[in-house]
Amino acid sequence: MQDMQSENAVIELNRAHLWQIALFSLNNTSTNLYLAMMGYVSYYANGIAGLSVVVISFILTGMRIFDGVTDPVIGYVIDKTNGRFGKFRPFMISGYVLLAGSSLVLFFTTHLVPAFFRIPYFIAVYSVYIIGYTFQTAVVKSGQSVITNDVKQRPMITFFDSTFIMLAHGLTAFYVSVYLIRKYGNFNSRALFEEFVITVVVLSGICTALAVIGIWGKDNSRYFQLDNEKKNNIHFRDYWQIMKHNKPIRMLVIAAASNKFASMVYSNSTVLVMLFGILMNNYPLAGIIGVIVGIPNLGIIYLGIRYAKKVGQKKAMVVSTWFAIAFQVVMMYMMLCTDLTKVSLVQINGITIAFLLVFALLNGVKSITNNIVVPMIADCTDYEYTLSGHFVPGIMGALFSFIDKSFSALGTGFVGIALSMTGYAKVFPQVGDALTPQLKYMTVFFYCVIPILGWFVTIFIMRFYRLDKKAMSILYTKKGQKE
Repeated sequence: MQDMQSENAVIELNRAHLWQIALFSLNNTSTNLYLAMMGYVSYYANGIAGLSVVVISFILTGMRIFDGVTDPVIGYVIDKTNGRFGKFRPFMISGYVLLAGSSLVLFFTTHLVPAFFRIPYFIAVYSVYIIGYTFQTAVVKSGQSVITNDVKQRPMITFFDSTFIMLAHGLTAFYVSVYLIRKYGNFNSRALFEEFVITVVVLSGICTALAVIGIWGKDNSRYFQLDNEKKNNIHFRDYWQIMKHNKPIRMLVIAAASNKFASMVYSNSTVLVMLFGILMNNYPLAGIIGVIVGIPNLGIIYLGIRYAKKVGQKKAMVVSTWFAIAFQVVMMYMMLCTDLTKVSLVQINGITIAFLLVFALLNGVKSITNNIVVPMIADCTDYEYTLSGHFVPGIMGALFSFIDKSFSALGTGFVGIALSMTGYAKVFPQVGDALTPQLKYMTVFFYCVIPILGWFVTIFIMRFYRLDKKAMSILYTKKGQKE
């Protein structure tokens, strides 16, 4: 690991109450509720606003890249901010306001705009949504640096993030597949999306308010690890310097980008329709099974966090990724070689038990793999502080988000383009479509093959990430951590 040369960069111990970590994690939950909802925006844009599959795919890919481009700007502003209301709370609140307003406008008005103006209108409104999303998610990746720097506490961030995000996406899937689809029939209903967006705006507002309470006591200069000489000496050129000398953040963003690309593919709403609504011919299972395996998932996440506390976050990420590959291979075998239409929660059989077991194990380890990178960004932030004396959680989070989002943007576009090449250029696969061999293999490709390839990349890259448990212990003890 690179020598830490800044003698003035002393990291002081900062621990948090468990409730502060838990409540602040709801900020990530708030944005993930919007993310889960926007996973269905392609159905609104296609079935109601009348945009083609290819056009929607390119728009959403471009917007995701724009999302990444805005991160460095917002990260820079966060690091420069230290006002009356703190460094992070203003961005959390303003981000929520922009998200709520743009989402309501998008789903209530886009289909009313004249057809010739619909595409630029959709892009303009979605751009506002992206800016709000960046405001709030930038705090997700930077705010946890001031919540706690205790290496034994940081894995708890992963626990609460994983738990709340799993609930957000699981309950959203349940809400859509069991309640909304049953009430409105299909995704070609304006009322479905209007009810959907109102629900998300209310729930995310509650989450944001609780998250503000969680970070309130920590959002002040006492926890910003800054001295008077360096606190304002941050410039855009520092992005390149940090990427150049901070190898851990480079390795982490590449590994996380690979993970995120895979996640954006296998969790794509269309892929889930293909799996549950066509291959299994029982779309409500998408939500019901998510609820059923919730408690086992929490148990797996808890064991993963215990393991991370014992061996460090790097090793926990690598081990959980290996388990994800193993369980995904089993899932691929079941999708190819068994009749998953026999999975039933009414008449329990061997296939049902096997599917539930594999699904629970797979989703549990995926939650660890996907979410443990957030506190690992904080490790990279502390490492940067020992190198340069700069406490720049905004820049570190922004560097991570920029590359992460730019690469993951390809996931959404990849699904749309691949589908358009297999006969779905005008409409997306719908619940109840006939299962063809081509559609079956495309489902397996999206849901199994892509994530396995992405996880192998992650494991390879993590070989060059040096901030393991031993390195983090040296980072603190050598720099005189004050107990």
